[in-house]
Amino acid sequence: MKKNALLQLHPMTKFYFSLFILAIVLVVPGHLFAFAMFPVLVLVAIFAGVAKEFLNIVLKALLSVLIIVFIMQMFFYPGEHVLWSWKVFSIKQEGLNYGLILTSRILAIGSAFILFFRMTEVRDFVKSLEDKGLPPMGAYVVLSTLQIIPEMKRQANTIMEAQKTRGVETEGSLFIRAKAFIPTLTPLILSSIAGTEERAITLESRAFSAPVKKTSLHKLTKSSADRVLPIMYVIIFVALLVWRVFL
Repeated sequence: MKKNALLQLHPMTKFYFSLFILAIVLVVPGHLFAFAMFPVLVLVAIFAGVAKEFLNIVLKALLSVLIIVFIMQMFFYPGEHVLWSWKVFSIKQEGLNYGLILTSRILAIGSAFILFFRMTEVRDFVKSLEDKGLPPMGAYVVLSTLQIIPEMKRQANTIMEAQKTRGVETEGSLFIRAKAFIPTLTPLILSSIAGTEERAITLESRAFSAPVKKTSLHKLTKSSADRVLPIMYVIIFVALLVWRVFL
């Protein structure tokens, strides 16, 4: 089976791409360029084979945030050019423009980092940070932080399935689901605490805190593309920065 070239890139190369998107949408003025970055990211996701998961997370995580931010800026951003008003509410041209700029940048930057984590294994990213000089303790903190939400979600699903086998109604209206979720909080918290203790014991049994140089069986390698792409990111960013400053 042929491996996907984008997924095989070094984690830092993909992370630099996310930072590159962040930088250029902040440098280039207006909202059209930032909005145009989203179709580019969708194309990258398609070539990487993660388009379905990427779009699903964007819709669930960003859409509601973008709508709320846009409405808040449209109605409450100060300005003089009123486009529409009703009682205490009014839409101003300045608020509309700023809402478009803010939502376009949130969409581009948020989508870039969502795509990064869909294309990159967490352990590969943490290992690349460790190779860059991050102490093992710091690498463990980053790894635990990135994994805590998915881990708690898996534990919550397991507990909910156990509750369902005991006859507890877990599906239906929002009230029924909320009522079924409350009894899961106590075992979820206790299992998380127990899991933390087990990980601490495991790390100590492997001499994690010993003041010696750590070795790892998990190795990351860089290809020629991993050396060329970061240079291209810098060149494009500098060109856009010069264009913004002088032209």
